[in-house]
Amino acid sequence: MPKMKSNSGAGKRFRKTASGKYKRVSAFKSHILTSKSTKRKRKLRRLTLVSEAEVRRVKIMLQK
Repeated sequence: MPKMKSNSGAGKRFRKTASGKYKRVSAFKSHILTSKSTKRKRKLRRLTLVSEAEVRRVKIMLQK
């Protein structure tokens, strides 16, 4: 049986934390930044955790 391949795109976007959760970069920070407030852009810089509803999906994409 061949090895499972992990999703290479997901591998670049998600990282596993020490506690087993998954972290990701916030969306809406790539373009049309002039219409977004400084406060909003500053908050989008931070890493956030993947929601509980999506954790199973991310886990499947990252398995090797």
